[in-house]
Amino acid sequence: MKRVILSGGGTGGHIYPAVAVAEALKKKYNGNVEILFVGAEGKMEMEKVPALGYNIVGLPIAGMQRRLDLANLLVPFKVVKSVTKARSIIRDFSADVVVGFGGYASAPVLWAAQMMGVPTVIQEQNSYAGVTNKILSRKARRICVAYENMERFFPADRIIKTGNPLRGRFAPKTQKSEEALAYYGLTTERPTLLVVGGSLGTRTLNEMMKQWILSLEGADAPINVIWQTGKFYEQEMKAFLAEHPTKNIWQGAFIERMDYAYEVADLAISRSGACTVSELCLIGKPTIFVPSPNVAEDHQTKNAMALVDVDAACMVSDKEAVGKGMALAMELLGDEQKLKSLSHNIAALGIADAAERVVRQIEKEW
Repeated sequence: MKRVILSGGGTGGHIYPAVAVAEALKKKYNGNVEILFVGAEGKMEMEKVPALGYNIVGLPIAGMQRRLDLANLLVPFKVVKSVTKARSIIRDFSADVVVGFGGYASAPVLWAAQMMGVPTVIQEQNSYAGVTNKILSRKARRICVAYENMERFFPADRIIKTGNPLRGRFAPKTQKSEEALAYYGLTTERPTLLVVGGSLGTRTLNEMMKQWILSLEGADAPINVIWQTGKFYEQEMKAFLAEHPTKNIWQGAFIERMDYAYEVADLAISRSGACTVSELCLIGKPTIFVPSPNVAEDHQTKNAMALVDVDAACMVSDKEAVGKGMALAMELLGDEQKLKSLSHNIAALGIADAAERVVRQIEKEW
């Protein structure tokens, strides 16, 4: 039986690609593979991964704070302790290969594996590689990427374009089903815009919607809108809509049936995290990206620009979105040919079997 360690966490963008690969491994080998996750103590993977039925071990690793913080003084000690613990985990588990998906824990466990001579594989989700993965790539056997031109960051002879592994199945829908429309209380009389800002929400996109609703001066919305406000802003946005009731707008903290939302939307406005971009590629959804400015190395802007440069998406900066985002959305929703072009171009970038492609690279190192 082969034994694989998967490491990644801190955010869903690192956790769920790892879980997708674990699911692909289990499906292919029907239980004849043993999988162990390694995460960071106190991070979301320590709850999410066990809830999905996988074993996980935590490392006492933490990242550097961008602001001046005394906690930064402890980071070197936590790194040494984490690498030492990672070596023990790899040895006790008898790992055949270690795969890193980014996040705090992936660095010490891959460093430990490389020092021990255990093969390592990296999966980089973004179009702009982080410092840690660039360092780890020097001794990694294989580097799985989702974008072209990654030889800027990694040794060209070890790069394999696999796409970003995603959980679930995503595919374009040519028609809007009655079930999906009824779920959101919509009709096909008007085009539908999906505004999605993640589970916690995005202040910029919520302010954009508020300004647009105020500009309607009490009239019904001329389009359908599915507006996901996020948990953090839920009560504030509910109060705003109660004060400014507007027909044709569905508002909620979460979108439980994202498949239905994608199905009925003619256009999306979204952040440009790696997994979100990959989902939108797979469903071929015309999109206006509003990259978050609060991420390392501004990688969301670079993710979005990778699509904008091939006419597969549009982009509005975070600082301009409140004033310009809905104006651009209304313009696009009135241009059927542009929507078709964006849909065709973004769908061409989707890779449906990304998890299986990563598994094939892991197999080559067994």
